[in-house]
Amino acid sequence: MAINPGAAEFPHRQIAAQLRERIRRGDWQPGERLPSIPAMAEMFGVAKQTVQRTVDQLRVEGILITKPGSGTYVRGTRRRLNRLSRGRYGSHRGYHADLAARYRQQLTAVGREPAPPEVADAFGVRDGTELLVRRHLVRADDATVEVGASWFRVHDVSGTSLERMEAFGRPLYQEAEDVLNRRYDSATDTISARQPSREEAEILQIRPDTPVLHLLHVAFDETRKPIEVAQATWPGPMTTLTEEYRIPAPAADPDPDPGLALA
Repeated sequence: MAINPGAAEFPHRQIAAQLRERIRRGDWQPGERLPSIPAMAEMFGVAKQTVQRTVDQLRVEGILITKPGSGTYVRGTRRRLNRLSRGRYGSHRGYHADLAARYRQQLTAVGREPAPPEVADAFGVRDGTELLVRRHLVRADDATVEVGASWFRVHDVSGTSLERMEAFGRPLYQEAEDVLNRRYDSATDTISARQPSREEAEILQIRPDTPVLHLLHVAFDETRKPIEVAQATWPGPMTTLTEEYRIPAPAADPDPDPGLALA
């Protein structure tokens, strides 16, 4: 492996391109440790600082992960999120079978907390209004791939199972529909990119300068009143959002204009 000193591309970017290609073709598998920075510097004939810049870049991209005192490793494959939050309802209002096999959800906290601004806005209440929140993590293999929370109005859920530190063995919205006697009728998803909080960076094992994708999911009943406001945060470079949809055929023109006819 070598770099071209006369190329316009910076050396650390040339090295990054070569490492990406080697990882892509399987020279290093997910979870496998890369050579040390001094070893790679010797391999490419560059300074250690150049290799460090390469590693930093690939960590931000989500390709590598550094474990202090251990080394630099290839991170797992990108997480593909199909149809965004619609996947939580599935084609028959239930989790898709493959989700449970690939991901494990862990309930971490249930209690009353002041509503953050985006949640308060979704419910139409003041910032800091006390709401019930159920917090969870989603893990795949040995990595945390989602930090999530579901918020409810206190007076809606008071005295119900939703207040208990309990996993229900079925999707949360099904439990909520039963205990609240309200049906989830429609929902909106808002996706944004931002920098992680310190806690999110630690949980997701990403650098503080690595962007995250953040979902705000608002579920409504048939009267368009919010039932649940859910948040999900994913490490941006490791997450691919895929939305599949049909494109409707053009509508038939009921009164087509024949235009000019030449005799």
